Amino acid sequence: MRLPDSPGGYLLWLPCRSPAHCVIGKLGSLTLQPGFYLYVGSALGPGGLAARLRHHLNGTGKPHWHIDHLRQRLPIRCIWLACGEDRREHRWALALARQPGIAAPLKGFGSSDCRCPAHLFHMRNPPPLTWGKRILGEGNLLEIQAAWTGIE
Repeated sequence: MRLPDSPGGYLLWLPCRSPAHCVIGKLGSLTLQPGFYLYVGSALGPGGLAARLRHHLNGTGKPHWHIDHLRQRLPIRCIWLACGEDRREHRWALALARQPGIAAPLKGFGSSDCRCPAHLFHMRNPPPLTWGKRILGEGNLLEIQAAWTGIE
């Protein structure tokens, strides 16, 4: 599947099967719990969603963003994305924070450059895409399963 090179917002689904410990740079430690971690972000720079998501999928030798530290421990199972030039991650983070059964496990994760409490959330079970469209207010939200090969 070809990732869009247009700007947009994305939500990464990262499964955690058993408790673990992860150091997130200067933020400190995160005790990982079974369930799913949701990370929201925007890709508004050169290469758009394709460039940013390739970075998240492939990783780097030295972590740059908070999510890079977490990605060293957890795989990406699924990506929800929506194309457009607005900064969706702030709106999405606020919408997720208001949902029952969803918690922000580490204050400041992914949000050191904004006023959001966090851009990382945890929930026990992943909801269907229809839930995401309703909660995030995105009629054009797409789902890409990350258990694939051949991402471009």
